[in-house]
Amino acid sequence: MGERKVLNKYFPPDFDPALMPRRKQPKNMQIEVRMMLPFSIQCSTCGEYMYRGKKFNSRKEDVLEEDYHGIKIFRFYIRCITCASEITFKTDPQHGDYAAEHGCQRNFEPWRETDADEAAMLKEREEEEKGDSMKALENRTLDSKREMDILDALDEIKAINQRHAKVDTDALLAKVACSGEQPVETKIMTEEEIQAEMENFRKRKLEQLSSGPPAKVAKAVPVTLAAPEQVKPAPAPIVIKKKKTMASKPKAKAAPAKAVALVGNYDSNSD
Repeated sequence: MGERKVLNKYFPPDFDPALMPRRKQPKNMQIEVRMMLPFSIQCSTCGEYMYRGKKFNSRKEDVLEEDYHGIKIFRFYIRCITCASEITFKTDPQHGDYAAEHGCQRNFEPWRETDADEAAMLKEREEEEKGDSMKALENRTLDSKREMDILDALDEIKAINQRHAKVDTDALLAKVACSGEQPVETKIMTEEEIQAEMENFRKRKLEQLSSGPPAKVAKAVPVTLAAPEQVKPAPAPIVIKKKKTMASKPKAKAAPAKAVALVGNYDSNSD
């Protein structure tokens, strides 16, 4: 247990590393490594989807026939979780990514398509400029103009931000409150004027009715090309006359009976 976590090991003074036998390994040797999927894929055999980050016990080997500017390319072997078919993919140092190789297809990723389109446009532009110096000059002029437009827009945004930074929040809120109160006052004044106008009209109407029958108003002839419409005459004012109530005649009082008649009607049997 004393040598389990040592940091230094003892090397005797007569140790010669050249005398150590070299371990020969085959060039296409595979190493078992635990890794996660670098991208989402679909199995070409059964159609099972396997998503990025899923862990696999894979086998790693060097791709001997390929490299990128002296950088090694590695190939990984995994198996499908459903049908156990073999899937391979390898590193892509040119784009800093991985590339599906056999037994699967990579799911669609929009940013990869955008990068591919930009790379194709750049390559096409380089081919155009290769034999035409005027085209290269025009492209450089357009690039300079585009950069100047971007800088102008950036300066404008900075100026707007500086203006907004100088604005006092309390003053802005007070201004908004004042602008919100102004239409209310205007509305109240308008209603008061309408009420006053209606009151004046009512008074004038009462004065006209109390003074007598309204005077005849001359017909206004409209100044138009079309024939004026016939104006109906105003109806005559209706005056309601109350009928005199007939006084009820007083009933005549009954004449008093004569004394002789009373004596005649008296009988001897009467008390």
